Amino acid sequence: MHNKRNYEELKLYEGVRGLAVKVLNRVDRTDAYLDKMLDIEFRNSELSGLDKALLFEIVHGVIRWLGRIDWILTGFYKGQFSKCIPNVKNAMRVALYQILFLDKVPDYAAVNEAVEFVKKLQGQKSADQTNAVLRNIIRTKDAIRYPNPKEDLASYYSAYYSHPAWLVRRWIKRYGDEAAEQLLMSNNDRPNLTIRINKLKSSKEELYKLLKSVELGFTEGRYINTYLRMNQLTNITDWKYFGDGYFTIQDESTGFPCQLLDVKPGMKVLDFCAAPGGKTGILAEMMENTGELYALDKFASRLKILKKNLERLGVTNMTAVESDAREFAEDGFDRILVDAPCSGLGTLTKKPDIKWKRDTSDIRNLTAIQYELLEKAATLVKIGGAVVYSTCTIEPDENFKIIEKFLFEHPNFSLQNADQFVNKSVVDETGCVQTLPHVHKIDGSFAAKIIRNE
Repeated sequence: MHNKRNYEELKLYEGVRGLAVKVLNRVDRTDAYLDKMLDIEFRNSELSGLDKALLFEIVHGVIRWLGRIDWILTGFYKGQFSKCIPNVKNAMRVALYQILFLDKVPDYAAVNEAVEFVKKLQGQKSADQTNAVLRNIIRTKDAIRYPNPKEDLASYYSAYYSHPAWLVRRWIKRYGDEAAEQLLMSNNDRPNLTIRINKLKSSKEELYKLLKSVELGFTEGRYINTYLRMNQLTNITDWKYFGDGYFTIQDESTGFPCQLLDVKPGMKVLDFCAAPGGKTGILAEMMENTGELYALDKFASRLKILKKNLERLGVTNMTAVESDAREFAEDGFDRILVDAPCSGLGTLTKKPDIKWKRDTSDIRNLTAIQYELLEKAATLVKIGGAVVYSTCTIEPDENFKIIEKFLFEHPNFSLQNADQFVNKSVVDETGCVQTLPHVHKIDGSFAAKIIRNE
C-alpha cells in the first residue's frame, strides 16, 4: 500500500517543478530544514545532474525571495492568499520565481506549467484562478508597487528584499539604512561553493593541478590561502578526490576560530559542540594528527556523521564522545573550542529558510545555552590554556555580549586580541573576529579567544 501511495505521489508531483512544489509544501508544513528536504528528494528520485541543479535553484530561490513573491501574489490574489491551498500557493510561487528571476524559461511556459499542474491536483477552478493571477502579474510586472520607502523604510526593505520585518528593523537600527540594505542584498546573493584543502591528504599544488585537469575554475580564498572559491556550483562531492578526502566543503569563515585557537601538535584539545566535524578536521590537521583531540556531541546520529567525515579526511588522533557538553567531566585541556549552537543568521545565502524560522525569542533562548556552554568549558581548561567561543551569526546578543558578561563574572580570564592569529581585516574594534556578508563577502561569523590566567 505504502509503495502504491508513493508511486501515485511521484506521478502527481513529477518533473522538477512538481517536485519543487512537493518540497515547498513540506517546508511550509514542518520544522524540517530545506537542505534535509532536498537531500531526501535527491536520494529518492531519478533526476539527472541538470535537473537536480534546477530543483535546487527553484526551491532555494522561492524561499530566498518568498517575502517579495508573497507580497506580489497577495496583491493580485482575490481573497486571502495566506489561506490558499498549499499546492496552488506553491505552484504560483514556483511560477512567479521563474517569471521574476529565471531568464531561461519564457513567462508563458512558466504559467502554462503551473496551470496544468494545479488542474491535475486541484481541478479546473483552481487552475483558472492560477492562470488569471499569474497573467495579471505578467501584464503589470514592471509597475508592481511595494510599500513606500519614504513612509516606511522597514516595510519596503522587508517586502522588496524578502526578509522578515523584525529582522529588518533590528538591522536598520544597528547598521543604519544603507549598510542594512547592503546586508539584505548580500544575503540574497546566490551561494558560492568554497572548499578547504585537507593537508593530511593533499597539498595546495596537488589540488590546483587536479582541479585544472578537470577544468574546474577557482580563486584563492580572500583571508586564508587553504580555501578555494569555486567559480560555479558543481556537484563536486561526486568527484573521486572528494571521496578520497583531498578537500572538504566549508565556508572560509569556518577557519577563523581554529586559527584563533592556535593548537599545536601534541596538545590536549576539546571540540565542545563538534558534529558534523568541519572544525574538528581543521584542528586535527593543525595538530598533525598527534596529541589528543576529543570531539563531543550529545547525539549519536550526529557523531556517526562526524566519524564518517573525519575518516574520509584521514584524521586519526580524534576520540568521539557522546555526551551532553554540560555534563562532560574530564578537564586539563590546553585548548577548547566552543562552536556554540546559534541562530545561524550569518548564513542566509546558503540557508535562506533560516530567516523565516527565527524570531527574537529564539535569540533569547539561545543566549542562555550559549553562556552555559562557555561557563562549562571554562571549568575544563587548564591555567594558561585558552577557550575560543564562536558562532555563525551576526547578532551581538549571541556574540560579544556573551563574552563581555563572561569576563565580568570571571576575572581570572582575559580576552586575547584576535589580530595576532587571523587576517586583521576580519577583526573588529573589540579584538574579536566578526565577519559580515556585505563587508567580507563570506558568511557572517564571530570568534573570541579567552585565556585562563589563574
